[in-house]
Amino acid sequence: MGEDSEECAPARYRAFISYSHADARFAAWLHRKLEHWPLPGQPRLTPIFIDHAELAAGPDLSSQVREALAGSAALIVLASPAARSSQWVAQEVSLFRELHPDRPVLAALLKGEPGDAFPQALLVHAGQVFEPLAADFRDGHDGKRLALLKILAGLTAQPLDRLVQRDVQTRQRRVMAITAGAVLLSLVLAAALIVALRARTEAEHQRAEAEGMVEFMLTDLRDKLKGVGRLDVMDAVNQRAMAHYSREDLSQLPAAVLERRARLLFAMAEDDLATDGKRDRAKAEIFEAWRATGSMLARQPDDLERIFNHAQSEYWMGYAAYLERDSKGGPALQQADLHWHNYLKLAQKLVAADGNSTRWRRELAYAEGNICTLLLEVPQRAAAALGDCSAARQAMQEIARNAPGDLNAQLDFANRLAWEADAMAAQNRHDHAVRVRQQQLDTVVALTHRFGSDARNMEAVLLAEYGLAKALHADGKSSQAMVAAAAARKSALTLRGMDPSNRSWGEWMSKLDHDFPLH
Repeated sequence: MGEDSEECAPARYRAFISYSHADARFAAWLHRKLEHWPLPGQPRLTPIFIDHAELAAGPDLSSQVREALAGSAALIVLASPAARSSQWVAQEVSLFRELHPDRPVLAALLKGEPGDAFPQALLVHAGQVFEPLAADFRDGHDGKRLALLKILAGLTAQPLDRLVQRDVQTRQRRVMAITAGAVLLSLVLAAALIVALRARTEAEHQRAEAEGMVEFMLTDLRDKLKGVGRLDVMDAVNQRAMAHYSREDLSQLPAAVLERRARLLFAMAEDDLATDGKRDRAKAEIFEAWRATGSMLARQPDDLERIFNHAQSEYWMGYAAYLERDSKGGPALQQADLHWHNYLKLAQKLVAADGNSTRWRRELAYAEGNICTLLLEVPQRAAAALGDCSAARQAMQEIARNAPGDLNAQLDFANRLAWEADAMAAQNRHDHAVRVRQQQLDTVVALTHRFGSDARNMEAVLLAEYGLAKALHADGKSSQAMVAAAAARKSALTLRGMDPSNRSWGEWMSKLDHDFPLH
């Protein structure tokens, strides 16, 4: 086929994927994702050309590949060190640019740095230098989902933010569907458990299924529900799971099941503490779990899981007391100090047993952060809190750096920045506190681009904006403080609109109205 006829060929394919066969597995995944991605109001992106056959060791591209390039509306280049050294990728890029100088060439960076991964033909053609904007699929960068959306935006000419918004909405609907299915499945399991009492073997089988469902509710489902900020749905799920244990003889349950029940009580308490009028119920749930984990630890004092579970109980006992410090003064703070120092000792014991465990080091960072919080509550000790606050921040920063895809780890790091800033303010280093608060805000805003509209991160943005406003005000920058407070008020209104029953979100709105009243 001559070049003149190729230039006139219609866009038979929505795109042509050019890749080294060393990257064939990723190419097949990308091809499948692109062709099956739903586009509201538009037909699917099909067909997309991908060459599944190894090219013959000839001097030029096959006629089939040339025809496909001539009939493609866009070119997607999978960039990697293998692609940079591939003569076939270079020829495909050069030919496409000759045939279609005005059609888009999209780069997908898979491995290596750009200088080692981009084929030369992608950077320079006919004496013209190009600086391609790549969708970065590497770990710790765009990530697969955002990078895929960037490719879709390039192929459909739709704004990236619109595609991201639709993707977030789709995932939220999926979470709600999972929730409904989980509640329905819980009802089915509850009915099945009654029947299972007729036979020991069947009862054990049904118990295993029910425990698996509780574990799902405490882990995957709970994370998804936190992401959409629905306390009412989480409460319904918690109550359904607790109904399973209400029919059991607790004295006959194994330790692992009793610990899972304690974790469920913590989850219920966490939600109740954030809901108006349920604080007393939360305290009762925490105390019941604390007694259970303490009893199991007494029986197995060197078992790491028993130590960990009771450490969680000590944390929640301290946190419940800490929340009452305003109304009960000294005694409540003393109780928080007692339980949080117990938590610290247990976390230190875990790290002493296995210092390489990220799980245990994370617990120690949590515990150290709590001590920082306590020191800041006592005016005479606040100025000495910076060392503990900085140590907690450094420990959590390392954990977050090693887990870039873990939203909770990133939010934990941002939280430690907040306490470090407060410790600096306690030493009257207000300009330093402003800089650290700005770093906190920059950190959580960046997470919004990576994780979308997750309610946990939206709350973190609110707290960072409020903290920055307070720091700016203390540093004498009143006008800038009002700007930050206005942003925090907007974030608080958004969260309250998502779940008006969430007590903590309402309290932040009240604090803003008190500290930065509207005139």
